[in-house]
Amino acid sequence: MVTLMLMNSGEFQIYLKSAVESYAKEKVLSNNWNEEESISKAREEYEKLLPKGETTENNFLYSILNEGQTIGAVWLEQKNNENGFIRDIRILEKYQGLGYGKEAMNQIEMMGKKLGLRKIGLHVFGHNKVARGLYEKLGYQTTNVMMIKEI
Repeated sequence: MVTLMLMNSGEFQIYLKSAVESYAKEKVLSNNWNEEESISKAREEYEKLLPKGETTENNFLYSILNEGQTIGAVWLEQKNNENGFIRDIRILEKYQGLGYGKEAMNQIEMMGKKLGLRKIGLHVFGHNKVARGLYEKLGYQTTNVMMIKEI
């Protein structure tokens, strides 16, 4: 069974390094940033959004555990009293495709309810069809679509 546990500072530092690299890669794949600037821009965004790291107010960074083993991470931001936003969710590659993402999403929703949230939003890159499919199956609705074409 999947559970969520708040990250300590050591776990946060490991997460942060991986998250910055992954976010930079996604922004390059989405044609938002060029590769040369991607890491520094990603680092800047994370520093702006999490100025106090894992203790930044209204941000909850969890390790995703299965039977005590860390299998991923999730970052839930409480935007206001009723709305939350999943800033990041990641399941380690060797655990993907085993249903842990769905279980983690259910745990996130339970955490959101405990915080008093009524809605949780998220962003998914358009090229991430697997994640989009999961979120749609869980009842998340598309609210915006941005498109781009190179000319």
